Amino acid sequence: MAIKKLVSPIQQAFSWVVGGLGILFALRFLPAWLRFAVYGSAVLLLIVYFSLYAMVARHAYDLLAHPPTQKADAALILGNKSYLNGAPNPCLTGRVDAGLALAQAGLVSTLVMSGGKDNEDGAIEALTMEQYALANAFKGRILLESRSSSTQENFAFSAPIMLNSQIKSVIVVSEPYHMWRAQKLVQAGHLGQDFEVFYGAAASQCWTDWGMLFKGAFREPLAIINNYAKGYF
Repeated sequence: MAIKKLVSPIQQAFSWVVGGLGILFALRFLPAWLRFAVYGSAVLLLIVYFSLYAMVARHAYDLLAHPPTQKADAALILGNKSYLNGAPNPCLTGRVDAGLALAQAGLVSTLVMSGGKDNEDGAIEALTMEQYALANAFKGRILLESRSSSTQENFAFSAPIMLNSQIKSVIVVSEPYHMWRAQKLVQAGHLGQDFEVFYGAAASQCWTDWGMLFKGAFREPLAIINNYAKGYF
């Protein structure tokens, strides 16, 4: 099992290195002026990428150092892939664990599970989270949002469900590296203006094993750029 956990991030880094070397080899055949333009663009993109990565990391560790202490009506738990290698995804169950901890501490009484269908196996993330919470003896109210396929949709589709359930305040729960983008989306209005919003970083097994070296954290700057390009912020 430990070997399996090591393979994915290492394989991803290796594939990036091999791909980068292939691009460098191909650039040898371009005119000098075009080659230098490509090099300059690549350097600029790397600067942007690592600046975003550092910003995400700083925000993640700050949230972990300052967990929520105020009460809210509900915890909004953002989804992730339901299963990995035929078992519940620890990145997802860790988020639910954080929501359960908030409930056990008396900070929330309702859990809102937000996540739609996984393309790989058709599992519904919200249902997987609900089953996990019930299996871990959660007795409070659970609301399901089962259509979303992105973080922006997590918020947009969860908002009317929470409004209809008289929820006024919410603690958004996700893994630490995900929280900067989640907060920016809330600030941009994708959850609406009807809620008092707090944030709780979930130190899932994926996070405790890898921290900012986890593959999801490596992808997060690209997701931020994608959200900027789509006008979400």
